[in-house]
Amino acid sequence: MRGQARLKGGALFFGALFCAAMAQARSFPPVAVFTYAGGTENISANCAGRLAVTSSSLTFTCPGGSITAPFGDIKLMQFRSDLSKPVRKLKLHWKVRPDWVGGKKNHLFTILFRESGKVHLVVLEAPPDVMRPYLAEIELKTGRRVDVERHTDY
Repeated sequence: MRGQARLKGGALFFGALFCAAMAQARSFPPVAVFTYAGGTENISANCAGRLAVTSSSLTFTCPGGSITAPFGDIKLMQFRSDLSKPVRKLKLHWKVRPDWVGGKKNHLFTILFRESGKVHLVVLEAPPDVMRPYLAEIELKTGRRVDVERHTDY
């Protein structure tokens, strides 16, 4: 009887441990899911990489290079299906121009920041289900909201 109770307790423990590990693995995928869609940085288009949210900055790293945006320098963060009108009207020296297409699914994460007097714009492409946990963490660490375009079906 005592052995069965131990066996059940061990099975419950390892089951809970497995569920916790799976939940953690789902929140931030281990593969490169962000793609550099455009901006002012010297990174080739469609460079697939990872977005790291540290205690003081956002860092996108791919084989073509790395971009770090300190939280204090970020002026605008958006997650939309296209680039917003204010972003499109900016007079920037684009290295890579993203597609201007829209749609009903958000997939472009735009970060506008000013560092050392120079304006930087980074447009990353990511699926909405991948971006969702990042949005929560970014808002928590920066104390600022990410402008997310809402879609309503009529």
